[in-house]
Amino acid sequence: MVYCGRRVPRPWGTALIRATLICALAFWAVVVGLAAPVLCFAEEAALPEKATRELPPALLALQRQKNMPKHSAVILRVFKEEGELEAWKQDSTGHFQLLKTYPICRWSGDLGPKIHEGDRQTPEGFYNITPTLMNPNSNYYLAINTGFPNAFDKANGHDGTFLMIHGDCSSSGCFAMTDEQIAEIYGLARDALLGGRPSFQVQAYPFHMTPANLARHRTSPHMPFWKMLKVGNDHFEATHLQPKVDVCGRRYVFDAQAPPHATVAPVFDPNAQCPAYVVNPKIAQAALAKQRADDLEYMQLVKDDVPVAPIYSGLDGGMNGVFHARYPWKIVPLAIVLQPGSGIELPDLPPVPWADKDGSLANKIFGALPKAKAASQAHVASTDAGSRKGGAEPATTESTLPPAIKHWFPN
Repeated sequence: MVYCGRRVPRPWGTALIRATLICALAFWAVVVGLAAPVLCFAEEAALPEKATRELPPALLALQRQKNMPKHSAVILRVFKEEGELEAWKQDSTGHFQLLKTYPICRWSGDLGPKIHEGDRQTPEGFYNITPTLMNPNSNYYLAINTGFPNAFDKANGHDGTFLMIHGDCSSSGCFAMTDEQIAEIYGLARDALLGGRPSFQVQAYPFHMTPANLARHRTSPHMPFWKMLKVGNDHFEATHLQPKVDVCGRRYVFDAQAPPHATVAPVFDPNAQCPAYVVNPKIAQAALAKQRADDLEYMQLVKDDVPVAPIYSGLDGGMNGVFHARYPWKIVPLAIVLQPGSGIELPDLPPVPWADKDGSLANKIFGALPKAKAASQAHVASTDAGSRKGGAEPATTESTLPPAIKHWFPN
């Protein structure tokens, strides 16, 4: 068995988190069956060299140039449509700066949140990564489990397992990087955890939450959900501070604190009505200014009738363009594209609709149309046929989300 309960910290305070991280990594080795049971009494627990390797000199030099201590906090920000993963790191002032942008080699599913196991969707939302979610012995080189489902996902009936950021450029519900990239990303996360903090944050978005992108996707049934994510995005981008994330009333709330003169701290229950709270005034002021400016730009774009992004049926993820020539066999399946003005109108849908087991909301809507192929026929058999499963999920029976959920989200 893995036993991680009896480590005495050294006076300077990093040993305890180091032991916790080492034990967590050793635990993963046991879980995947690639290591013998380990007693985690010491920091010398056997780990693969790739999990303990120092970051490249150029990346360490960039951290020094940006005044980022080696073991300061990190935030990973993922943007599906652009196919980018941003690594942000805390500098000596306590604020986060962009350290490096990594092109994503492969992600699967459509834009929108993951709903059910087997839908091939990559998650969207705010995730807290603890040492036990770091996997040094992944079949996909190295892996960081996003922790899906989080409290929000569970409160809304979303399910799925082992949604990772990993290597090997192969995805079935994960954000897949190259092995070289994940070695750096994993190393940044490891160093942050060794700095004495219990976790780091992953923010996963459908795209950069700009007025232009929101205007292009304004007809998406996911828009109310995305507007909720944008609140957390704005808190971060306006302040460069990590947003405090809570869940109540089956929705995210950000940087909440007790109202003035409150005698007790608010308690946030994902399934219960939100308690009385206020947003940290310093953060709220900066975020509100950004939100107002974005709203004005968005309204002007809509007034100018900027083109609406087409609805894709059966689209299975994407890949950053820099990888197209390098991995020509990892194709994105052909999709039925319904251009605006095609004469087919979307029915009224709840803000966070359920997805079918083939992973395409649009196929669920349009799959029965004349001359439209069934989802299983429209897809190329698999973008990663013959690859190892790691993170892939079997199809499950279909189920629906509770009706009348529009009130969860801000207008």
